[in-house]
Amino acid sequence: MEPKYDESSIRSLDWREHIRLRPGMYIGKLGDGSADDDGIYILVKEVMDNCIDEFAMGHGKQIDISLTPDGVLSVRDFGRGIPLGKLMDCAAKINTGAKYDSEAFKKSVGLNGVGIKAVNALSTSFRIEAFRDGETRMIEFAQGLPTSEDKANRKSTEPNGTRVTFLADNTLFQNFRYREKHLEKMLRYYCYLNPGLVIRFNGRKFKSKHGLRDLLEEVLGEEGEYRYPIVHLQDKDIEIAFTHTDETGEEYYSFVNGQHTTQGGTHQAAFREGIAKTIREFFKKGFEAVDVRNGLVAAVSIKVEEPVFESQTKTKLGSLYMAPEGPNGDEGQTVRNFIHNFIKEHLDNFLHKKPEIAEPMLARILQAERERKDLKGIKKLARDRAKKAKIHNRKLRDCRAHLDDPKDKHRFDTTLFITEGDSASGSITKCRDVNTQAVFSLKGKPLNCYGLTKKVVYENEEFNLIQHALNIEEDMEDLRYNRIVIATDADVDGMHIRLLLITFFLQFFPELIHEEHLYILQTPLFRVRNKKETRYCYTDEERFNAIRDLGAKAEITRFKGLGEISPDEFKYFIGEDMRLDLVNIKTKAMLKDMLKFYMGKNTPERQEFIIENLRVEIDEGKDPDPSGTDSEPAAELQELPQEKAIA
Repeated sequence: MEPKYDESSIRSLDWREHIRLRPGMYIGKLGDGSADDDGIYILVKEVMDNCIDEFAMGHGKQIDISLTPDGVLSVRDFGRGIPLGKLMDCAAKINTGAKYDSEAFKKSVGLNGVGIKAVNALSTSFRIEAFRDGETRMIEFAQGLPTSEDKANRKSTEPNGTRVTFLADNTLFQNFRYREKHLEKMLRYYCYLNPGLVIRFNGRKFKSKHGLRDLLEEVLGEEGEYRYPIVHLQDKDIEIAFTHTDETGEEYYSFVNGQHTTQGGTHQAAFREGIAKTIREFFKKGFEAVDVRNGLVAAVSIKVEEPVFESQTKTKLGSLYMAPEGPNGDEGQTVRNFIHNFIKEHLDNFLHKKPEIAEPMLARILQAERERKDLKGIKKLARDRAKKAKIHNRKLRDCRAHLDDPKDKHRFDTTLFITEGDSASGSITKCRDVNTQAVFSLKGKPLNCYGLTKKVVYENEEFNLIQHALNIEEDMEDLRYNRIVIATDADVDGMHIRLLLITFFLQFFPELIHEEHLYILQTPLFRVRNKKETRYCYTDEERFNAIRDLGAKAEITRFKGLGEISPDEFKYFIGEDMRLDLVNIKTKAMLKDMLKFYMGKNTPERQEFIIENLRVEIDEGKDPDPSGTDSEPAAELQELPQEKAIA
């Protein structure tokens, strides 16, 4: 029967209802806090952006942040404080704020008057206090609805500023938990972009003196193997820092008005183009842009008046101009010309004055050129092989949407699963979303490519096919999937395959990891079920809890391989509740040593490390008894002699 469609079918939602019904429009994915782009961190960012805007306008050099064990987060700035009479409007009236006045907030991050309201609507409790000229006012909310309010201003001895305290709604952010490493990364970036700002978080202090140079030193490590010291240039509304390393590919950290644009945008594209052009002209050589940028690690930050982003989460800049259309219809300078002109003037002057940097830069570019030419012949053979494989390759089951199609509304949902063998890929293929999920099946264990040149990417058929499936041979801009997910069995072989693939990406396509495209799929280790309920458990703790709730007679199944999980079950693990672990590396210096030790040709050294650090775990936990008393301890693992344990 066709559903009824008349006047009663039309609904109008108020601001809080719409935010709670469609939170993804405002904060992206919800998540549980395991990934640094989960919604709970976007809530923090929305509050922090207002504090940063105050600092940028010259008001308040310190921000205090506290986080309690139960997830209550408080942010206190020392800016001018929200005008007390407008506190309710700023906290609970959509599209309200001071940032529409370009004289007060010319180059702000939050421009739409939405951010703080989204935090309010998506919080179980939300409290906002403003302190201004010896007076204060406070309002409390629950899920966007006011529960308590000061009807008049009260006297206060606190310095000017604003305090926001909130608890994210656990009915939306289920089982969420803040990871301090993600919060600290966010806070460090705020400091790099705002030298002189002091952020105190639960007793820890963050501050930067040299801005983006400090950021790159953190990424590369203070003792990182740079080809030359970091080049750091800045002027009004722009700051850049960069150097070359021995790694292949390019790596960028781009920002607009203090917002980390993880997806890049017009400013990042202009920087990539401008730096290649200026370096070519300085050396008076017709270098290929890919050779100039190979091994480049760079950070770029610009300030744009009323920036246009592709979404409310502001991960990609769409602005073409440095300022909106003026009163005479003059849109002013383009982002591209602004960045090009800055690089041409400042970098050209810098290189003329610093031959000790220009010389190693030239040597790195010439090295990249030689390596590219050495690959030219073998790349042609590899392309021919890939074209044939594209027609007949049954290892890749593609999806309909792709990241490199800007018109596709599902482009950011695209995922490529790299699986271990045909049985695992068969389960995923049968239950996947054919619109956004693709599957690539490995033949077996891939080659350990540590220490090899990029030549192996073309000589090794499987690596070459992965490269072509991702479409990243020439440029990361052409990447076809937003997430590359390694899906291997939860056994020793699966772990080994996972490490070999991560090594491959780190060696030849580190941008995939730095730009947060590579993930590990978590799959359940156990299924616990009785006649009424089925639970999938990812840890022993979850298994114990399931047995306690479902009874000691519940059936327990241990999953070893993905192929053992039926497609009907697998669909739950790659759907909305899919659990993914992001692959990320803190510093490049740590990365080089780690790869050398774990993947290099130093087997005796690794064996000695294993022997010295071998631990045999004794399972002393007790399976829960549904009667409320503990049962006998579970069977203990027998401690083996070292030689047998290693074998």
